[in-house]
Amino acid sequence: MRRAAFLGVGALLALAAVAVASSQDAVAADDAAPVPARPMPGFLGKGLWRVFTALAPRTRLDVHDVQGRDRRVLWPPNWWVCTQYPAEGEPLDGRTTVVLGVVKRGETVPPRVRAARR
Repeated sequence: MRRAAFLGVGALLALAAVAVASSQDAVAADDAAPVPARPMPGFLGKGLWRVFTALAPRTRLDVHDVQGRDRRVLWPPNWWVCTQYPAEGEPLDGRTTVVLGVVKRGETVPPRVRAARR
């Protein structure tokens, strides 16, 4: 009985190795073609959840609480964006880190942040 289980697991691992190897070949073929940079969408005043659904999954995000309380974003639907870098319309390639300043829903944007956005 145990032997059959080991054979099943071995076959599953072999199939997974083949799938990974074929996906790496496909990625290598895709890397050869240049990919045009997409423009950065505008997220100011929008919910943080919209950022997660609009950007590519491999986009690096750096999210900061602009209230200065150093809170962590544990539930993105409770936060909204008040600053962003790069600015709307700038090219967004795969190496760009998107930096967002956020506040919790119901809170106001600090005056120093409002002055910096102008």
